[in-house]
This record gives sequence, C-alpha cells and structure tokens, in this order.
Amino acid sequence: MGKESFDIGSSIDDDPYEYEHVQIVPFLAYYVMELITTGASTTVSKTTVAPLERIKILMQTRAEGFHSIGMYGSMKKLMKNEGLRGLYKANGVSIIRTLPHSIFQYVTYEQYQNFLQYKWRVERGPLLDILASSAASATAFLCTYPLDLARTKYAYQVVDRHQSSGDYRKCIHSGHTAQRGVTNVLKTIYNQGGMLGFYRGVGPTLGGILPYNVIKFYGYEELKRWVPKENQSSVALNLSCGALAALIGQTVMYPLDVVRRQMQVDILNQNGMRYKNSIEAFKSITHNQGWRQLYAGLCINYIKVVPSIAIGLTAFDVIDRQLHFPR
Repeated sequence: MGKESFDIGSSIDDDPYEYEHVQIVPFLAYYVMELITTGASTTVSKTTVAPLERIKILMQTRAEGFHSIGMYGSMKKLMKNEGLRGLYKANGVSIIRTLPHSIFQYVTYEQYQNFLQYKWRVERGPLLDILASSAASATAFLCTYPLDLARTKYAYQVVDRHQSSGDYRKCIHSGHTAQRGVTNVLKTIYNQGGMLGFYRGVGPTLGGILPYNVIKFYGYEELKRWVPKENQSSVALNLSCGALAALIGQTVMYPLDVVRRQMQVDILNQNGMRYKNSIEAFKSITHNQGWRQLYAGLCINYIKVVPSIAIGLTAFDVIDRQLHFPR
C-alpha cells in the first residue's frame, strides 16, 4: 500500500510536463480560437465600414476639395476619381494591423496588472484595470503605429484613375507624388525621417489613451446604473452600455485624433513648416482652420458604431459556431 501511494504521488512530481501539458493545451486551443474568430470578425466589420473610414481621414486632414462637400459628396468624388476600389484604399493594412495590435494588448495586459499590483502595490479594482489597460493599449499602439501612419498617408492620397499609369502620378488635392502602395509609403517615410519618422504624430495617441479609458470606464458604470436591476445581466444591454460609453470617450478625445491625422500627413502650419509638436498643431488647427475642424468627421463615428458592432458580433458568432474549437 505504501509503495502504491508513493508511485501515485511520484507520477505527478517526477513528470511536471505532463501535468502542465494538460493545463496548457485547452488554454492554447481556446486562445487560438478566440484569436481566429476575433480577427475574422474584425476583418468583416472593418471592411464593411472601410468607405466611411477613408472619408473620415480625408475630412480630418482637410484634404482640398473634400473638407467642405460632406460625406455623400466625398463618396461621389472618390468613386469618380478612384472607382469602387478607392473606397477600400488602405483597408488591407488596417486589417493587417488589427491582429498584432490585439496580441500585444492581450499579452501585456496581465503583465502590467502583475507589475502594478506587486511592484507599485496598486490594489485590485477600477484603478488597476484602468492603468493596466492603458499601459497595454499604449504598448500595442507603439508596436503597430508605423502601420497606422502608413495607412493614413496612403488613404490621404486621392489619385485620378484616368491619369497615366506611370510611377509619378499626382495626388489631386495636394499635387504631391502619390505612392503606388503601402510598401512604397513605408520606404518614403524611412527615407525622409529614419526610424523616428515612423512615429510622427504618436504623441496625441499616447496622450489620449489614459483619459479615454477613464471616461469609458466610468461612463460604462454610470450607464449601467440606469439599467433596471432585472435587466443588468442582459448581454445586449451591457454591450450597448459599453458601446455608448466608448462613443462618449471618443467624442471627448476626438480633437486629439484630428491632430494626430494632420501630423501624420504633414499638414503645414501658417509658416509653411511641419508641426513641431502636438500643442503647436492643436493651436494652429484652431487658429487657422477653426475649432470646428477639431470635430471634422465625428458624425461618421456615430454613423458607423452601430453597424460596426452589430456586424462584428454577428460575424464572431457565426465563425465561432463553424470552427468548433475546443474550450
């Protein structure tokens, strides 16, 4: 009996890999499944609203001929110059960026939680969640920011499809040479500014992450209080509260997004120079373009939020049911 119990005990202690393997495999399968379904559903969602995103960038950057004709007029003008494909320009790089962004955010979130909890003695609760999620978001943005920059620069370029198909086509609203693809955009950025050039306009992005998360979190908690107790477990209502809280946060922090976009495409200040920093860009936009420019394209955020979330959740559910990954 004694030997038998020793053998049972030693089978676990002597082969820790076998025990660890049993724990890790289901987790990895679940994680891979979540990654695939999230990536696929995000692709469907982003592709659906890609035309709105393209127009929003043109409105934010005050592209000549687009800033004053509204969303419908901008869409007609894009179709005339670039055809249907123009509505989805730079959508590919936006999708490619989504997967590593999600991975970096997911992987670093718990690391930051542990660091804040055990090194800085931050107790579990809202403060820990806000700080950890903000740090994880900042890390993900820094790691994938060059792709966001390239996407903005490429989406900003509107080219007449009837122009010569040579290598020196001009952007119709700026007169600058238009790159023929995202790879060329990245090469140009590096040639003009080196590695630092890939982080042009990153300041407003990082500066807005923490306040956005604070507004979103407390907005979500406040909105949930308005939900009757018998309905507080409803997934649909919780998602609606989360979406509305995120929209409130986006509205408050939206001017920083406009500043970032204008710095990314190198909109020049009144002296014909590039903006030195975010504060100078903010002041220049307000003074020369008017405070309304800080909210250019905001209506598009309101229009696309419901279909974007609905399509994303529906696609996630359909793909999840089709894959049948172990949980």
